[in-house]
Amino acid sequence: MARTIAQIQQSIITAKQTDPVLSGLTSTSNTAVWLLWTYIVAVCQWVVENYYDAHKAEVDQIIATQRAHTLQWYVTRAKQFQYGVALPAESDTYSLPSTDPAVAIISYAAAVEMPGMVRLKVATQSGGALAPLTTTQLTAFIAYIQQIKDAGVRMQITSPAPDVLRLKLKIYYDPLVIDATGARIDGSSAYPVKDAVNAFLKNLPFNGLFVINNLIAALQAIEGVVIGVVDTADATYAALPFSPVTVEYAPDAGYMITDEAYLLSNVIYLSHSPI
Repeated sequence: MARTIAQIQQSIITAKQTDPVLSGLTSTSNTAVWLLWTYIVAVCQWVVENYYDAHKAEVDQIIATQRAHTLQWYVTRAKQFQYGVALPAESDTYSLPSTDPAVAIISYAAAVEMPGMVRLKVATQSGGALAPLTTTQLTAFIAYIQQIKDAGVRMQITSPAPDVLRLKLKIYYDPLVIDATGARIDGSSAYPVKDAVNAFLKNLPFNGLFVINNLIAALQAIEGVVIGVVDTADATYAALPFSPVTVEYAPDAGYMITDEAYLLSNVIYLSHSPI
């Protein structure tokens, strides 16, 4: 890790103090020539060390993403998929990368090791939100993965609709900021709690855990919310019934949304003085 310019300059000064040849350089003036030279050399060394750091980071990234037979390799290759573009003959890599959102449709991917196979979860982006691939898009993506994957590796490739979260909340609010309906008094938001829940779920890492304690912290970060309580949390995916979430939940789809209608009718607002 690159040192600061001050650290490098101090190491030069320390070395100078132990050198009898340079013992006569005692001036502490900011314009002393010997001090100026230590600063110049320190800046040059700082630039070199930062170049080394950048080079190491680049090499580490190449090693992490290009090595075959790793989960990260599948994630990287999934995001390189180009919808509607054929792979060059006898190649598993596109000639040129694409930033066209209509072509580079895989915005999110996660590879999970399962018994006897690798499950690859993917999602695209629509209107600023995560969304599943269409049937046609998924068919093309599966064909792409089957062509580039390591021989002998069984793949399960999914892009389902998001998991759904139902919440019952109790919100103790500051009556100077929020009214009895949960709206901000200044009119900037009619549903600040709903907005915060949606933002919290949107900002979860793809295939990351939903943690109730983290949601509570997000609720209590809302201006005007004194105490946020999660009375119940239930989640589901596909056509399965809702099941309770007590501590944490791993979304099957890799991401989740809240049932907004259910949330809006299941928040109890209680006036509370600021703590």
